[in-house]
Amino acid sequence: MSREKYLYIRKNVNGFSFANLGLFTGFASSVVSAVYSLTILGIFKLFFNEEVASAAVGVYAAGYALFACVVGFFSAEILHLFTKTKLLYITMFTVGACYVMMSFSVKSGTFITLDYVAQAALTLINVLLPLFISDFSRGIGMEKLNARFHLWANVGALIAPVFAMTIVSYFNGNYRMPFLAAGMIYFFGLLFFKHFGIVQQDKIIKRINMRKAFRLLRINALAFFRKSGMLRAYVVNFGFYALRSMRLLYVPIVVIENGFSNETLGMVLSLGILPYIIVESFIGRWMKKYGIKLWLSLGFLLFAFFSFLATFATGYALLGIFVLWQIPGAFMEASHDLLFFNGMKKNEQARFYGIFRTSVNFPNVIAPILGTLCIAIFGLTSAVWLITAVIGVLSTIVLWSKR
Repeated sequence: MSREKYLYIRKNVNGFSFANLGLFTGFASSVVSAVYSLTILGIFKLFFNEEVASAAVGVYAAGYALFACVVGFFSAEILHLFTKTKLLYITMFTVGACYVMMSFSVKSGTFITLDYVAQAALTLINVLLPLFISDFSRGIGMEKLNARFHLWANVGALIAPVFAMTIVSYFNGNYRMPFLAAGMIYFFGLLFFKHFGIVQQDKIIKRINMRKAFRLLRINALAFFRKSGMLRAYVVNFGFYALRSMRLLYVPIVVIENGFSNETLGMVLSLGILPYIIVESFIGRWMKKYGIKLWLSLGFLLFAFFSFLATFATGYALLGIFVLWQIPGAFMEASHDLLFFNGMKKNEQARFYGIFRTSVNFPNVIAPILGTLCIAIFGLTSAVWLITAVIGVLSTIVLWSKR
């Protein structure tokens, strides 16, 4: 699939403009992440005891991510039907509307249905934004734009956890109310994107032949993994998001299980954003100077080390680890997907990026299941950090492998 043509766009709009959208997506996603696992845990506590409910959170997250994988697989076909501009309008509005409704949803089934609809739209947003950035990266470079996107995402995420927990406290422990704020943030992001004034010619909507779509999907997947360096890029990205999945899912639960308050959880999550903001202010230049592999290796190995410590730590030492391991996370965040963008021709990125993005969603299927098994075997939620330690080491080995 070749890059799409833009009939009109404001003169002052460039790659940095699209990277700045990270402020909205980062803020909103961090607001949701701060309360998401606790919200799902609350739903399962209505049906199971606390230990079974904690394990069920992982199973739910796995099913949720599997659904996202399916959407990601078909993203290339969806891009054949709609322009990137129209699709971003639709998806950002959908996420905003779903989050607003989820904040007022009383029935668990209604909440879960809206959660899945929002996830489908979020998956497409996460495909679209990097493609927009890549389209307008000429003369700037993906390293700088990636760093800018994640910098703004983390600026938004800095206050998001405290903001979310303040809302929870105001509404007497209602973990669903922060979803309302996240929905409004997506609506503001939609208005910001609309200001770019992008005009693209609408595509002719053709009838979808499902047999042909599945055949093209298989052909694209095989072609992707046959390209030099793409298997390595996929596995490394898988490793990064596996660590991220485990951290987002289980840190809130472990902090609350250790007897800390919602306010303390919010502070820990917010302090953990500071390393990202500091590192990503210069990491774009350093990646160009020293290479991507160095920062990915440091990130994976340091995360593995802190994970090992977190398995045995308790009290404030554990909270300190949860903050410190964000430093290696910052090393990886701006570089984890550059193995794809630097190794794939621009005119093929839209065709293959949906396949590559499944390395974001598959970890959210596998990692929570592994976490659930660890909890079932050891009887402790903190046992999940053994999994992240192993993932960090294995990802480093793959990164430096010759094949």
